[in-house]
Amino acid sequence: MKRIALIAALALAACGNAGGKGGYDASRDAAADVKNALAQARAGHKRVLIEAGGNWCSWCKIMDRFFDDHAELAALRDKNFVTVKVSVESGGPVPAALASYPAPAGFPHLYVLDENGTLIQSQNTAELESGQSYDLEKFTFFLNAFGPPKK
Repeated sequence: MKRIALIAALALAACGNAGGKGGYDASRDAAADVKNALAQARAGHKRVLIEAGGNWCSWCKIMDRFFDDHAELAALRDKNFVTVKVSVESGGPVPAALASYPAPAGFPHLYVLDENGTLIQSQNTAELESGQSYDLEKFTFFLNAFGPPKK
């Protein structure tokens, strides 16, 4: 049991900001982060939530603050998803790790993968906005709708 806990801790540490906290790190290996997140998702019976965006993106910062301001929403996300932030250059192509998914209409953009890596949802976050922020009801619905199946 201690060995499993140690392996899980090492996997979490390997993900760095891949856990969705903090800014976007362009120096990270997005493919490795997604691969690690998938392993964690399989172990925890979760889905993977990829946040594609960048430190240049004002709505990405608004989304971070939105989760900080709504602890119950962040808890729902963390209970059901392994979150990975993937840095995208402003005006640049999406990283190769995201190339097989639908192109984002804007940023941030969310991708939901099942624990096997199959794309479940490609989400334009503009649909989750309300005024100068996000809508709690819409975001809660999104996380519930695309979370792992209930057992």
